Amino acid sequence: MSELTPTELAGITAVMARAGTVPVGPLRGRLLTAGRSNLTYRLDDDQTSWVMRTPPRAGRTPSAHDVAREFRAIQAVGRTAVPVPPAVVLHEDEELLGAPFAISGFVDGRTIQTQEQLADLDDTQVASAIDALSAALAALHAVDHVAIGLERFGRPDAYAARQHKRWSGQWEILGDGFSPEVGKLATALSTALADRLPVQAETGIVHGDYRLDNTLVRVEGPSVSIAAIVDWELSTIGDPVADVANMCVYRDPTFDLIVGEPAAWTSDRMPSVEDLATSYEKAGGVPLRDFDEHLALAYFKLAVIAAGIDHRYRAGATHGEGFDTSGDAVPLLLQSGLDRL
Repeated sequence: MSELTPTELAGITAVMARAGTVPVGPLRGRLLTAGRSNLTYRLDDDQTSWVMRTPPRAGRTPSAHDVAREFRAIQAVGRTAVPVPPAVVLHEDEELLGAPFAISGFVDGRTIQTQEQLADLDDTQVASAIDALSAALAALHAVDHVAIGLERFGRPDAYAARQHKRWSGQWEILGDGFSPEVGKLATALSTALADRLPVQAETGIVHGDYRLDNTLVRVEGPSVSIAAIVDWELSTIGDPVADVANMCVYRDPTFDLIVGEPAAWTSDRMPSVEDLATSYEKAGGVPLRDFDEHLALAYFKLAVIAAGIDHRYRAGATHGEGFDTSGDAVPLLLQSGLDRL
């Protein structure tokens, strides 16, 4: 079940009112089709709009779907010049919806998720979007996380080791849904990574899922700017190089199997991995040390995320099209990670 009932909408209204944001009329809720993890709703009262994020009501896996984490991230980052949606309220009691939920202000901007949407931009606008994307990520990595209250948002050191442990643990939960051959690939990549974990030279806020379609953009003539960075559920404190590697790994055509359609980010109109890395460094980002190792770890992470989507699909907990191909992406991503090493 994904639709919000009148009783649930009334409860959401009360939660918002207690937080100091009072809808002027009855709320309407509409499920947005984007997203392969949390459910995203648009809420309206005829005058103002908001966005609500909540986990799926079934098929959840441990440590995924962390709407509380992403709310705390945008609440803190919102104190800086990095563009994020305005935080409204976090409700962690699961009684109302069967899961926690977080509400933020609606940001007027365009999503560029598919190659069809990308076709609306000419080459100059695409180049401008990449420059803006790189600049926003470099700006995020330059933020002093302690100064904005995120000193306890994650351990500052051993980021790669923590990521390796986390996604290896997730695979232990999800791997039974795959063939022994796929299991061997996962074990081989996890073992190889354990021997070649990248060395951390910098510490900062890591978004964890950064790419063009996890932003809202504004198009003004030839110029494209980032209106807001969204989808912060995987954010933490760690190695900024990992964010760049994650962004680059999403360029792999296999990502289309996860989103279920030709993604804007996999288009050949987008820069290569090498050009993306160069764009980020030119924007003032951190030096990309041990980048191949970071890319391999990012492939492992994306493979496990795809396995989680497949797990929810088989549990009947997904909504929308394209979820049936995520499992096909898993062995391809694992092999690509091994190839990087």
